[in-house]
Amino acid sequence: MRLCAALFLLLLPTANLLAANERPNVILVMTDDQGYGEFGCHGNPVAQTPNIDKLASQSVSFTDFHVAPMCTPTRGQLLTGVDALRNAACNVSSGRALLRADLDTMADVFKSAGYHTGMFGKWHLGDNYPYRPQDRGFDETLWFRSSYIGSMSDYWENDYFADMYFRNGDQQRHDGYCTDIFFDEAIAWMKQQGDAPFFTYLPLNSAHAPFFVPEKYRAPIRKALKQNKELYDKLTPQQRGRLVSYLAMGANIDENMGKLEQFLTESGLADNTIVVFLTDNGSTFGPMYYNAGMRGGKTTLWEGGHRVPCFIRWPQGNLGEPREVAGLTQVQDLLPTLIELTGVEGPQQPMDGTSLAPVLRGDKPKVDDRVLVINYSRMPQFNVTYTDGNPAIPQREGAVVMWQSWRLVEDRWLYDLSTDPLQEHDVAAEHPEIVEKLRTKLDEWWAGVKDIVAEPQRVTIGSDAENPTRLAAAEWFDVFVDQQGQIRHGVRKNGVWHLDVAEPGSYRIAISRFPSESGLALGDAVERTKLVDGAMGAGPAWNIAHGRIHIGETELEQTADPSSPAIEFQVTLPAGPTSLQTWLLDPEGNSIAGAFYATVERLE
Repeated sequence: MRLCAALFLLLLPTANLLAANERPNVILVMTDDQGYGEFGCHGNPVAQTPNIDKLASQSVSFTDFHVAPMCTPTRGQLLTGVDALRNAACNVSSGRALLRADLDTMADVFKSAGYHTGMFGKWHLGDNYPYRPQDRGFDETLWFRSSYIGSMSDYWENDYFADMYFRNGDQQRHDGYCTDIFFDEAIAWMKQQGDAPFFTYLPLNSAHAPFFVPEKYRAPIRKALKQNKELYDKLTPQQRGRLVSYLAMGANIDENMGKLEQFLTESGLADNTIVVFLTDNGSTFGPMYYNAGMRGGKTTLWEGGHRVPCFIRWPQGNLGEPREVAGLTQVQDLLPTLIELTGVEGPQQPMDGTSLAPVLRGDKPKVDDRVLVINYSRMPQFNVTYTDGNPAIPQREGAVVMWQSWRLVEDRWLYDLSTDPLQEHDVAAEHPEIVEKLRTKLDEWWAGVKDIVAEPQRVTIGSDAENPTRLAAAEWFDVFVDQQGQIRHGVRKNGVWHLDVAEPGSYRIAISRFPSESGLALGDAVERTKLVDGAMGAGPAWNIAHGRIHIGETELEQTADPSSPAIEFQVTLPAGPTSLQTWLLDPEGNSIAGAFYATVERLE
């Protein structure tokens, strides 16, 4: 018996290894700013998406699937299985796009199980250590900073074509169109993985504005729009042009989905690869032209702001016939679902999502009946009806609570989608018992997150993992500066960076209006720049005479050289949490604005 037991223990690692080798690959594709109605399979009258439509026809499709109304919250929920206000990544910038560093991500989970992990595209959960994709479980990374290509944190004048991206921490130029590059690089990486299972995360930046796309994709869309006379006539020429570019980006995405499918088929990987396709929020154009029978679009709590497609295909996974599944589901469900489907161990944190694997496999006839809450931090400039304060600071009432066909919006309006899909008739007065049920859920949910949303997530400075650290104004807490256009035009704003000093010592802090790669000095104006498929506007010069910083207990002021790119300071910092604020001053000592960029370096 002892001999048998010893042999069993010797063979056990091999058995586990074989099981791991038989595990399915996982590919998760998420597009940006496409809503439920942007696909031919959902009745779109103009869009041309044959490859995505084919994937839908081969998949289990969740027809009442919900994300956040903006992209960062969805991404954090997807990767952790945790609600946005609980995981802290609840806004697209304003210092609230940092995913709590103590949470395991989907990449951590798969990497721990022996998967090779790769991420290609839009990360948008933190630009600095410890929030970057290479800090969060990914072996291979190709990504750009912040919310979209051309954001203020991104490489200066990136424009979707031949851009600079981070590959495993180093910036490199990549020739070609962004979406093509992300798919091509992901496929090339998957080809190199041999027999090891892989998790590939492909979060695209398209079809996010600016609507830059190779011209060849516009012509078929323009023709299809012209043939739809009723729709064509109701749009202005400007709306037609923007819609054509937007749908052309969707056509390019679809072409790349076809390329991905060809790779899976030719490599023999299609049968044992789980493919998940979804979008990150509601449509930016849906309410203008086609919204699949819903009200609202991106950033709204109406159904069109957060109900999106979700297709899951795994031919070898015993998922049964392709079909549509009704019932409330959410993006937080995908991590627990993939954990159960692949047999890997879950993350350290409790998850708010629920595994959909029993429904996918047919073990359960339908999705569990439950009440869900969507809430997130808005951009500070938003006009909202639930608070008179800064909407970047999350509020209990900034939510939609969902149960079956019921939607309680901002704890005041109740809609029944079964009879009122366009949410035109508030029936709160007629159904007080439904209001009370959903309000009770909201109260319980808010009690669990309200303390977390008051705590800023801190970028680490002085760590060997990233030194120097380039800070950008997109991380100013509850202040919105996230566009290169704002930098070029010279928006007059200021804010605070919340930081954590890794090691005590001497630090150099260089503050500037422009990023170093721009080649612009403190006193320069910005000329209009022609891009491959558009342009960036001009901006005025600033008469900067002095710079000031306040970090921890230290405040320093320094004379500026207008021909220099930055103003430098040297400070001694203790380890631990701190905050940094900067000022660019005119000759009279008046504040022009905060420095949009600060480079912090721990000196040896």
